Amino acid sequence: MSFAVIQTGGKQYKVSASEILKIERLNNEEGKTVEFKNVLFLNDDKTTEIGNPNILGAKVEATILKNTKNKTILVFKKRRRKNSRKKYGHRQPISLIRITKIFSKNGKLIAQAEPKREITKRAIEAERTRKEQELKVKKIESTEKLRLKKATQKIELKTKKSSLVKKKIISKKKPLTTKKK
Repeated sequence: MSFAVIQTGGKQYKVSASEILKIERLNNEEGKTVEFKNVLFLNDDKTTEIGNPNILGAKVEATILKNTKNKTILVFKKRRRKNSRKKYGHRQPISLIRITKIFSKNGKLIAQAEPKREITKRAIEAERTRKEQELKVKKIESTEKLRLKKATQKIELKTKKSSLVKKKIISKKKPLTTKKK
């Protein structure tokens, strides 16, 4: 499994082929190919290369899937006993990228992403119906287990009651010997 460590947006990321990452926003359009030349570390199945600080000639190619904003981070500030509160949010701009190729320092291709598979509506619908059927089967199995458990509890109660009734009948019988007056 080959991978690389790249630096972008002041952060370092360990990347491998066909991986999807959230990174700091890039100023390119969606669908464009981007090259990262700040490669700090390369690992192939046989060799490893460490940069000082970068590996000259090595690069990682990626395509931009989407330029968007990250989840909202809520910030709440309060000064106690001052009746002062402030609440605001922040959404960091990010780019979603998919790593397509990793090249070594001499330009040799180390890793390449598999071709992107198209997901059709029919495949999504089939997956959804399969999951629904699995849930139905699990629900039926759980109800059957409950029924079986209740039935065994009823049988156990009946056997306990019958044994108690037998003990009472035996204890109510008159003794065999009678007292003479």
